[in-house]
Amino acid sequence: MDRAQIVHENFLSRVAARDFPAGAAPQTGLSATEAVSLFRAQVLSRALDRTSRAMQKAGQGFYTIGSSGHEGMAAVAHALRPTDIAFLHYRDAAFQIARADQVPGQQIAWDMLLSFACSSEDPTSGGRHKVLGSKALTIPPQTSTIASHLPKAVGAAYGLGAARRHAPEHRELPEDGIAICSFGDASANHSTAQGAINSAGWTSVQSVPLPLLFICEDNGIGISTKTPKGWIETSMEYRPGIKYFRANGLDIYEAHAVAQEAAEYVRTRRKPAFLHLKTVRLYGHAGADVPTTYLSKAEVESDEANDPLLHSVRLLDQAGALSPEQALSIYHDTCARVDRVAAEAVKRPHLSDAKSVMASLIPPKRDCKPTNGPSDAARAEVFGGDMRAMADPQPMSRIINWALTDLMLEHGEIVMMGEDVGRKGGVYGVTQKLQARFGPDRMIDTLLDEQSILGLAIGMAHNGFIPIPEIQFLAYLHNAEDQIRGEAATLPFFSDGQFTNPMVLRIAGLGYQKGFGGHFHNDNSLAVLRDIPGVIIACPSTGADAAMMLRESVRLAREEQRVVVFLEPIALYPMRDLHGGQDAGWMTTYPSPDQRISLGEVGVHGDGTDLAIVTYGNGHYLSKQALPELEAAGQSTRVIDMRWLSPLPAEALLEATKGCKHVLIVDECRRTGSQSEALMTLFAEHSDQPTARVVAEDCFIATGPAYAAPLPSKDGIVAAALALTGARS
Repeated sequence: MDRAQIVHENFLSRVAARDFPAGAAPQTGLSATEAVSLFRAQVLSRALDRTSRAMQKAGQGFYTIGSSGHEGMAAVAHALRPTDIAFLHYRDAAFQIARADQVPGQQIAWDMLLSFACSSEDPTSGGRHKVLGSKALTIPPQTSTIASHLPKAVGAAYGLGAARRHAPEHRELPEDGIAICSFGDASANHSTAQGAINSAGWTSVQSVPLPLLFICEDNGIGISTKTPKGWIETSMEYRPGIKYFRANGLDIYEAHAVAQEAAEYVRTRRKPAFLHLKTVRLYGHAGADVPTTYLSKAEVESDEANDPLLHSVRLLDQAGALSPEQALSIYHDTCARVDRVAAEAVKRPHLSDAKSVMASLIPPKRDCKPTNGPSDAARAEVFGGDMRAMADPQPMSRIINWALTDLMLEHGEIVMMGEDVGRKGGVYGVTQKLQARFGPDRMIDTLLDEQSILGLAIGMAHNGFIPIPEIQFLAYLHNAEDQIRGEAATLPFFSDGQFTNPMVLRIAGLGYQKGFGGHFHNDNSLAVLRDIPGVIIACPSTGADAAMMLRESVRLAREEQRVVVFLEPIALYPMRDLHGGQDAGWMTTYPSPDQRISLGEVGVHGDGTDLAIVTYGNGHYLSKQALPELEAAGQSTRVIDMRWLSPLPAEALLEATKGCKHVLIVDECRRTGSQSEALMTLFAEHSDQPTARVVAEDCFIATGPAYAAPLPSKDGIVAAALALTGARS
């Protein structure tokens, strides 16, 4: 017999026999009506767990990680407000059910069963995943990625404080709200969780408002690996900047009282707290998991004997709120109702084609107040003497700085964050003077943790800010990439476009830095970003393009709620000359604030018909260097700068290369996994032009004189072009 059935029958027999586990008497704080309501939420959560397993066996349901043993979270929900944004552990069905009781018009059993059935009518994900979540309940949906929601919970809490000081146009959350995030004891060990908890404490000790309640649901095990006894207490009780609370999650009266105390502390002090809630896990990890394969039968039965529903019946009886007979009646009626509702939910339609599944990859556009750009007076005051220099050609780094300044003047909800972006002005000086111009609230110097930087951005976007986080180097993104892949990019997909976290992520990247840092400061692999659905990748190669593309990127984030990665080629930051001799051939003047380059608009330089070079970033620079030799060889050439790497501007590239006899792709990324693979495929499928590519070797970049050895070069481009066209140099 499976453990779910055993727990079910134990409950029925023990309640009938009034055989309850021992425990403390009920505390004050819950009325009889409230306590019974919480019990109903607990029972509904349990019934949904049992039904989800039956649906899965019948091929009608697709998710069986349940909440049994964690039903005490209903009491936690009751201690909070339905407007407190909640990033939930996947075992928190009882929390969502109890919160639904706080918001009129909810049909929570129906909604959750549609989710189990992956029906396209599921109001949360539209049939894309079984997730806890609800726009009406202020619960952004989470999937099962371990602890990855904690950094953005920190960001959401920070955003609550920041919105008091600078209210964004699309503010979502109330001034006196708090953020909560819940997770298991095993997840607390994940580096992502530890980074988020550390970030919260680091922020708190500096007296920066951070109203966040961490809730650790400690059932003592992570799938099959036990948590050492006392581990959560000893590791969390004395964390600096974070107040520790402990409660018995099997006791709804105690759990409610302590959660209420913790929430009041967070709400009034605007500081983070950690609620350690002791629970049990019933049934094993999920439907296919058999706990007796890694736990003794005695251990499994001990947890089952501590069923929180049995504790709740005992407590309600002692409080005079509900008799055991009435509790059994509620249990039977709820199970029968869930079965009836499930029988209808499984008949509802499902997603049936790729177009329907993909419909929520791109979030909906939102109405924004029209802006006319920064005023002349504001610009004159902020830029000062820089205004006179704008008429002269400048390197890319300075033009990006000016573009960021204009954007921050125009949009008060823009907030930048990253290591050294404020006081220092960035590793390469790109953000110099911005903290002096806009203050530390909008130019946030963060701790050294990329996961926390991106989590801060994601969370602040939940409250209407337009975050522009910076990752110092592309290689530093990799330890935090899941914050983009598993969190930012998936949110509109799993919420059917109801929740979004737009941002413009600035990353200094690519190669060609002379002798500095090797691979860690010269990373020429974009594959990790290119395959994330819905993410836009921009890569300018000149200062003027950078300014105009950055403005478009902010527009895409602000108006279309997109996640944009703005990749800035490090080696081109200071570049002045193209052919040498101080020709200033790579500097540009600063374009006026109303000029933009639209998404998918490529740059076409020249009108040659013998050869089209398709490239981007440093490849654009090197291809322009190669032009004199190609022209001398009689090859009329045009250079096409992609600018936008994802989504691939396919139509624009085909149009830009039309009329050319040959196409050469110059890609500074590696042969394997680079843009060149997609470009070769594009031209093979849609063109009969002979096509070749010049790419980097499948190798990391070395430090020292060999820094450029594996990368495309001007000479390599000339040689490949002449070989492709059959011309002689």
